[in-house]
Amino acid sequence: MYFKIHESYRRVVAVCDSDLIGKKFEEGKMQLEVRENFYKDEEIDFENAIEFFKKEIAEDATFNIVGAESIKAAKESGVISDGNVGEVAGIPFALRFV
Repeated sequence: MYFKIHESYRRVVAVCDSDLIGKKFEEGKMQLEVRENFYKDEEIDFENAIEFFKKEIAEDATFNIVGAESIKAAKESGVISDGNVGEVAGIPFALRFV
């Protein structure tokens, strides 16, 4: 997985599965583009991602998460639940705003 933190009025944490970087998915009018400049900064493994999510949620961050592995880590950390997950062309994604 890759993650990148964007500093704004609040931290925006972008996380995606490594194999999705640079890809674009379309389904009807919906589009999901996993842009390298938004998601790719540091690479992280599954176990560390869970801890990372827990730390960032405690900091009141917002999240943009794409890919099955990233979604699974976010669920295990408590950042999102099944009801927060959407899908475009078979690719799961979630947004969490505080």
